[in-house]
Amino acid sequence: MKDQPRIHLGSLLRTSDDAHAEGELDHLQYLQGKTPQTLQFAEPAPYEVNVNSLGGDEMYLQGHFSPTLVTECARCLRDVQVPLDIQLGTLMRYEPSAEEPYLEEAESGEEVLVFGNPDLDLSAYLAESTLLATPLTVLHAPDCKGLCQVCGHDLNEGPCEHSAQVPIEEIDEELGIPEGSSHAKQNPFAGLSKLDLPDE
Repeated sequence: MKDQPRIHLGSLLRTSDDAHAEGELDHLQYLQGKTPQTLQFAEPAPYEVNVNSLGGDEMYLQGHFSPTLVTECARCLRDVQVPLDIQLGTLMRYEPSAEEPYLEEAESGEEVLVFGNPDLDLSAYLAESTLLATPLTVLHAPDCKGLCQVCGHDLNEGPCEHSAQVPIEEIDEELGIPEGSSHAKQNPFAGLSKLDLPDE
């Protein structure tokens, strides 16, 4: 396992010198609420971070992170590899009373990474950046057939006994639903076409 990402900001806070950190990660651990979560990467993910002083307790972080996230297909739950190319950038503020790093919104609307330990663990920040960059819906293939809703069989591997029981019905061209289906709904305006209305 690669080490968790850390950047040492003690010298920057004392002398305003820039701080730098780089490395590779094969996972990220972070808290969601109070529940530990882990992001897994398909291969070592390189990161590079630079922090510059803006004066006083404020600074700016910028850098780059290139993980290949291992997540689940939204339909069949197979593992999917999602390569990401993330440009990092956030304001930072040192507050000795902060027990854990957290993000807050500044008056300008920008997010600020607030931290109290100069030996800063970047795990939560990199995890949030990764999750924000990941598409909401990920499929292992565009034509993924998903899982059977009855038995959970992966339909990409072939039909199951439940899918085989579904009759192949013709599609009604006007309504776009199977003819004779118990779920078929009549078009409420269909009868109007037969009315003999007087000409105005």
